[in-house]
Amino acid sequence: MAKPPLSMQPTGWFQVAWSTEIVVGAVHTMKYFGREMVAWRSASGRLAVFDAYCEHLGAHLGYGGHVDGEHLVCPFHGWEWNREGRNVCIPYENHPNKGRRIRSYPVVERNEAIWIWFDIDGRPPHFEVPDLFAAFGDGKTAADYYPPVPAATLYRPNLELHPQYVLENGVDFAHFTFVHKTPFVPEFTRHDFSGPVSFVDFTIAFDAGVAEDEINSGVESINAGLGCSITKSWGMVDNRTMPAVTPVDEYTSDVRFTVWIGRKPGDDSPEITTYGKAMAEYVIEQFEADIRIWAHQRYSDPPALSRKEFEGFTALRDWARQFYPTERNN
Repeated sequence: MAKPPLSMQPTGWFQVAWSTEIVVGAVHTMKYFGREMVAWRSASGRLAVFDAYCEHLGAHLGYGGHVDGEHLVCPFHGWEWNREGRNVCIPYENHPNKGRRIRSYPVVERNEAIWIWFDIDGRPPHFEVPDLFAAFGDGKTAADYYPPVPAATLYRPNLELHPQYVLENGVDFAHFTFVHKTPFVPEFTRHDFSGPVSFVDFTIAFDAGVAEDEINSGVESINAGLGCSITKSWGMVDNRTMPAVTPVDEYTSDVRFTVWIGRKPGDDSPEITTYGKAMAEYVIEQFEADIRIWAHQRYSDPPALSRKEFEGFTALRDWARQFYPTERNN
């Protein structure tokens, strides 16, 4: 197992679960960025994500800890912690310990997923998780799509890959023919890497002789940092996708992929239909073809780029540097 040359502790929003996995009263254990963590949902439904260990004597809150109202209770001595990680009760003392705090993470529930903000220096969030529907500004809402969780999702834990691989895929026009066996090469119409949220769009022509004004298919992508990406496909099967790669440790990442398939006209089924599942499986199959490459890829720096590849890859890698602590502090 080779440690990647890129930092596995980049700044940004990263998916750690789907919302349905953390029910009221649950304490969910997980490991990300080399840290043991717990996610828990209070009686009012509010979510919190902590480092896993009680600040009293170090008990792991995910093994025997429980939710009592709006607090997480340690299994060892009953100390209670609020959602900000502050001690609010020591059952055998008159006052809490106000000097100790468990590290808590900014958390957002959006697009049926749970996201935490990670920054090795503890800086607060400076950009947001984009909404899968509002961000594209076409008036569509979640009601126009079949519910994706859990039937239209993929989860692959502990793969030897880096979040940046997925984003580089978005500017890699040449791989479509060889990995996805497509009869087209996409034409990129937008590369905007001017801020922490970037935009990459491309159009598709299935015949080389198709005029520009006759192209009616394409993909729009919004990348919020390295861990959060959303895409909208138009002109083909109406779908929106959300790939998310979250570092587990210095070597591996968890990969999640969520697919929204547009409803057939007049279909208001509360669950995804056979048609929706079939279309989602096709999209997931295409993503799995990429995963097979990423999971065995070596990060090449500098890469041996062709002339046509140079602009897109260079722009993306320059943009990505802002999220790495070693680059930021130089």
